[in-house]
Amino acid sequence: MRSIDTICSVFDAYGGMMRTGDLSHEKIYYADIQWLIRQGYIEKVRTGYYQWVKNTNPSELRTVARLFPDGILCMDTALRHYGYSDRTPAEWHIAVSKDSNKTRFHIDYPFVKPYFVEPDLLELGLTSCEMDGITVRIVDKERAICDCLRYRNKMDREIFNKAIQSYISDQEKSIPTLIAYAKPFRVVKPVRDLIGVWL
Repeated sequence: MRSIDTICSVFDAYGGMMRTGDLSHEKIYYADIQWLIRQGYIEKVRTGYYQWVKNTNPSELRTVARLFPDGILCMDTALRHYGYSDRTPAEWHIAVSKDSNKTRFHIDYPFVKPYFVEPDLLELGLTSCEMDGITVRIVDKERAICDCLRYRNKMDREIFNKAIQSYISDQEKSIPTLIAYAKPFRVVKPVRDLIGVWL
């Protein structure tokens, strides 16, 4: 087996996470993987994915981005990013196509909460930002609010109210964009009733 420093460098080149195929390509084989797991250098994140952990503090967000490159940060995660919520979510909230294989999300770490969205609506309001030094896909403010209105009956009431009031107070909000998103997401009436009265 190659030296630990060399294997660490290989993992670094892959962003700290490698798939089984990547490992094989780099001539790190099954017996090596098992030994690295036993020694605590790497951990199996889910089937076919391994993350370097020895003497590092891996970013959960980096792991989420690598495991779900098609995912878009949304709901409570987006609200926290925009300052519309004071609570740090216990899970990473991500929007994915409703055609996604749902078993992908049955993982022990990190905690993720998927929202299965119609493919033609998935990237409506898509933007990007930098979090933890990583460029990630995230919904914009107006899409985040439409999502809140869409899932309002499943949300914590305090988080919902804080998000709506924060959006109304946001000097950078775009009401025309919010209204444009409201129709395909079928939240025109809630937008009028809950936000229109404050404008």
